[in-house]
Amino acid sequence: MKGKLIVIKIGTGSLTKEDGSLDLSEMKRLVDDIAKIIQQQIKVILVTSGAIASGMAELGVKPNPKDIIFRQACAAAGQSILMSYYREFFKSYGLKVAQVLLTENDLSNRISYIHTCNVLDKLLQIGVVPIINENDVTSVNEIIPVMKGVKINFSDNSILSALIANAVEADMVIILTTVDGLYTSNPEKPGSKIISIVEKITPELKNSAEGKSRFGRGGMKTTLEAAEIAMRSGIPLVVANSRRPNVLLDILEGKCVGTYFKPDSKGLSSIKRWIGFGAGVKGQIYINEGAKDAILKGASLLAVGIEDVSGQFQIGDVVSLVGSDGNEFARGIVNYSSDEINQIKGLNTSGINKVLGYIRQKEIITRKRMHLIEGER
Repeated sequence: MKGKLIVIKIGTGSLTKEDGSLDLSEMKRLVDDIAKIIQQQIKVILVTSGAIASGMAELGVKPNPKDIIFRQACAAAGQSILMSYYREFFKSYGLKVAQVLLTENDLSNRISYIHTCNVLDKLLQIGVVPIINENDVTSVNEIIPVMKGVKINFSDNSILSALIANAVEADMVIILTTVDGLYTSNPEKPGSKIISIVEKITPELKNSAEGKSRFGRGGMKTTLEAAEIAMRSGIPLVVANSRRPNVLLDILEGKCVGTYFKPDSKGLSSIKRWIGFGAGVKGQIYINEGAKDAILKGASLLAVGIEDVSGQFQIGDVVSLVGSDGNEFARGIVNYSSDEINQIKGLNTSGINKVLGYIRQKEIITRKRMHLIEGER
C-alpha cells in the first residue's frame, strides 16, 4: 500500500462513551494507528463524526434529534473540541492537521468540487492530514437524511467518505463503526453471521441491514449506500469494528477483518463518478422509449427523443433522465438550458437551428457525460 491514498471514516459510536462524551483513549488509539499508517508512506484523509455528540456533552444537554437548530448549536460547540484533540494527538507524531467542513454544494457544484479536490491534494502534498466533517452548523441537508425537491448528494459521513474517495480517486475506503461488519441480519438476533466478502449489493442485502447508532445519524443502510458508490467506482471498501486492536493495520495488511466490499473490475471515469454520485440534480428530462433504448445501447440524447422537461437548469447542470414509466434511469450534463430544451423538444437537429437560430451541439447530453443509474453497459 506504500504510496497509496485511503479514506478512513470514523463513526460517532467509535469516538464516544455511553453518555455521548468523547472517549479520548479510543480517539487517541485510532490516531496512533493512523499515524503508523502515514509513517508507512500511505496518505490518509480522515472523515470524522462526533461533533454534535461532543457538543452535547460539552454543553451538558440531552439529545434532541428532532430539533435541527439544537443539533446545529451542538455541532458549533463540538467542532472545535473535536479538532483540538485531533490536533493534540497527531502533533505527538509531528503531523499537522487541517479541518475541512463541507456542505452538499461543495460536491454537487462542479467548480466547487474541483476546488475541493485541489485543496485536499495540496494538503496531502505538504504532509498535512485533512480531517473532513459535514458542516452541520450552516447546512441543514446533512442533518436531515431526506429532503424533498432537489436531490442532495450526501446525508451521512459514510456516504461522504465514499464521495470524497471518488473525488480524490482513493485506493480504498475504510469505515470504522461499532459492529464487526455486515451481518446476515441484525447482529443481536440469534444465528446472525458476519458476511466476509460482498461482491454485489442486492435488494435482499439492503433489506437485511438494520439499526442506527445512538448518537450518529447513520446505520448499516447508509453504509451500504456508501459501499455501492465505492464499488461502482472501482474502489474497495471495508467496514470493521473500530474497537478491534490494530484494526487499520490489519486491514491494510490484507487480513480478513470485517466486511470487504469488492470493487467492480472496471470503475467509472472521474466525470461519470461525479455525475452519478456527487452532483446535485437540478431537473428532469422525460424521454420516449425509443430514445431510452438508444441510450441504453450507448447513444447520446437528442432533442427528438425528449417529451417534456421539469425544473429550471442551465448549461452544464446535471439532470435526471426519466423514461415513460416515470423512473429515473440515467443522469447527465446538459448542453442546453431548460428554457432552450422546452423550445426544441421533439425536433430533429435541423429544427433546432430553425427555432433557436443556432446549434450549440447536436446532442442535448453526450453519452460520455452521462451515467446510467443501473450501471454502464
